[in-house]
Amino acid sequence: MNGKSRLFSTFVTLTLVIGLGWYMPAGAQNSPGASSQKPPTQGKLDLAAAKAERKALVGENMQLTDSEAKSFWPLYDQYEAKMDRVDKRHAAEIRAYAKVYQTMTDEDAKAKLDEVMAVAQERLDVQKAYVPKFRAVLSQIKTTRFFQIDNKLHALIQCQIAQLVPLVGTGAPTSTNQ
Repeated sequence: MNGKSRLFSTFVTLTLVIGLGWYMPAGAQNSPGASSQKPPTQGKLDLAAAKAERKALVGENMQLTDSEAKSFWPLYDQYEAKMDRVDKRHAAEIRAYAKVYQTMTDEDAKAKLDEVMAVAQERLDVQKAYVPKFRAVLSQIKTTRFFQIDNKLHALIQCQIAQLVPLVGTGAPTSTNQ
């Protein structure tokens, strides 16, 4: 599979796993009365597969030497763990929005937009914190390449989410320009 078709395939997989996972209520993923020692759900398995595919795609496109790979991959795993927390926060915001988007008040809209901005800032903060760490183990070109790959994958997912998430209803304003 060439790089472009693999990127598209990864994008579709990640979008479906993440997009559908964000819309499912937490309780809908497991049946009631299941034991506390639950086997992984299909969604968790799909997410693990998507993450592995993403990691493989990054590796394929980074063209790391063996020496670079030894330093890069542990740092990449730390970075992805931080970004997973940002993604979970974003998912929670989308789930909350899905419940009220048709009946949103001005107060709800303000809180939603504030949270969207906070999530975007948190993502940027993680990136800014990791740029010097990646620069310490990779060349400037490969560091830039990594963040290009990361940003492209993020942009593809955000594009799909934008297509799935409806615009807020017009509602009746309850206050003015808070």
